[in-house]
This record gives sequence, C-alpha cells and structure tokens, in this order.
Amino acid sequence: MTQNDIRVAVVGAGMMGADHISRITDRISGAVVSAIVEPDAARAEAAAAHAPGAQTFASIEDAIEVGAADAVLIATPGQFHEPVIMPALDARLPILCEKPLTQEPESSRRVLDAEQKLDRPYIQVGFMRRFDREYDQLRDLVTSKDAGELVMLRCVHRNPNVPDAYHQDMLITDSVVHEFDVAPWLAGSDVKTVEVKFPRRNSLSPERLREPILVIIELENGVLVDVEMNVSIQFGYQVATEAVFEKGTARIGQPNGLQRWQDERVFQREHASFTTRFADAYDSEIQRWIDAVRRGDLIDGPNAWDGYKVALACEAGVKALREGGIVEIPHEERPAFYA
Repeated sequence: MTQNDIRVAVVGAGMMGADHISRITDRISGAVVSAIVEPDAARAEAAAAHAPGAQTFASIEDAIEVGAADAVLIATPGQFHEPVIMPALDARLPILCEKPLTQEPESSRRVLDAEQKLDRPYIQVGFMRRFDREYDQLRDLVTSKDAGELVMLRCVHRNPNVPDAYHQDMLITDSVVHEFDVAPWLAGSDVKTVEVKFPRRNSLSPERLREPILVIIELENGVLVDVEMNVSIQFGYQVATEAVFEKGTARIGQPNGLQRWQDERVFQREHASFTTRFADAYDSEIQRWIDAVRRGDLIDGPNAWDGYKVALACEAGVKALREGGIVEIPHEERPAFYA
C-alpha cells in the first residue's frame, strides 16, 4: 500500500465479493482492500486471506465509524444494497454497487433522492458489459452508422445451470437485468415496452423454473431487442449479441481460442461462468472507477439514474413474466443532476 492508494471496503464476501477482493489485490493499481464487511465471520476471514492487512467488520456502519475506507464496493445480493448505500452516502464515500442498484423502483428512488442531496453523483452501478471490449466495439459501430441505422438486436444469455436459490423472477431480475442496461446503451434509446414468451420447456430445467424464456424489448427509437434467457443449457456460460443494421450485421460474444478437429468432432471450449467471460471487463470497470475516485470525479460508468431505469424495466419484466402481455415502462426525464 502506498500513501495515495484508495482504501476500499468490499461489502459481501461471497462469490462476487471474493472475486473483487482478489482483483483489487492482484490486478488493480492505486487501490487496496482495507476492509471486508461480512456478517459471516468464517467467510470474512477466508476472504481476508486474499487481502493482506484488511480489517473485517460485521456491518458497514462499523467500518465507517473507525474510518476504515475511502470508498465502498458493494457485492451483496440486491436486497441488501439499500441498507449499505445509505450510510455510505451519509459518509460521502464513493460507491461502486454491483447490479442491481436495488431490486425495486421504490427503493432505487429513495437512493436517488438521498444522492441528489449531495454535490455530485457518488454511485456507480456495476453493469460490467459496458466495459467489455466487444460491446464497446459494437457500440462504436452503432454510433458511427458505418452499417447504417441499427434495426434489431438479437441476444442470448445462457447458463449451464443455476443454484438452488435461483427462482423464476430471477430470470428477469438477476439475468435479463443486464440486457435492460446494455441494449439501451448500445442503441442510444430507453426501454419502452417488454413482453415475455414461453417456448417449449426444457425438461432439464429445475421444477421450480419455467424456462427458457424469450424476452421482447421495444426501445423508444423503434429498435427491437429479443433475448433468449436460458439457464439450463448444460454446455457452458454464453452471452452473445447479433446486431442487425440497414447494411449488414455484426456479432459479438462468440467463442474464441483454440479450435480442435478430432475423432470426427469439431469442438471449442466455452466459458463456465461470468467470472471468466467478463474477467477483462470487470478489471477495466474497477480500474476506471478507482482512477475516477483518485481524480475526484468519483464515478466513470453507469450511474444511479441508469440503475433506477433498469429497476423500472425489471419491474415491468417481472409483470410480463407472471401475467403475460406487453407491459409499458413509464418514461421519466433524466434529472440534470445525472446529465
């Protein structure tokens, strides 16, 4: 640790939090994990083994009280985000909050109201796909109009399987939540409506899940987005997008690396989880956030307003999932605070 390093409190030491602790310790410059906030003492100690010198705390309030951090990275499940964000905002600590900002528009609105009492945005939301090289290249192609106007986006979001805690609504709130952010970002237009269709059920899906699903998203500029959300595909983790333009198409997210032809088969390895598929994107996201905090800008990426819009889209998506039909998302003007 150097005198100018940003001291980061990582809140949550599960899979995502542990991954970020290792990332900051091993690959990010200008920062150090100074505190691990985790009520499970055994999990906290296990995570602390990858962050030399880090203190462990049972709550964010305890870490704030002793001045243990200059910034906060929230990696808890979404239902615990607001109780961490609010005291961190009160302490005027820059925040990187993993998606979602919160799980409901009402709680996201409370966060917005609290943040807008400060001098500037303090919250960056962890939609890491915006930091993926291929997504960035695709957005550049859209904005350049080299292939004409964007007409459609065709997305796939596939998991080999999901844990027992994954329930039906999470098809939207934990998975399609990413498309609700990245599709408008790519196309330069907010979500207008969402609809959910059910194809033939995968017999390998857990009994509690009715999937895969096809999510049809209409953006305000007329671009249509279809998302195949499929969490029992067995073969690996795959996130890919095909963009349809007036003068051609473009694809991202295809497998790369060694291809083999052997024993009358052709095969190529696919990712097993998001931690490898988006490893470089996470590195870029965290490094840019740390650099922004050091500059005094505090954030460099999606802000709390972006998180609020996604919460509105997820609420509509869950309604479409449960009740069917086309569900509209209420349109709200972006406050000048988030311009």
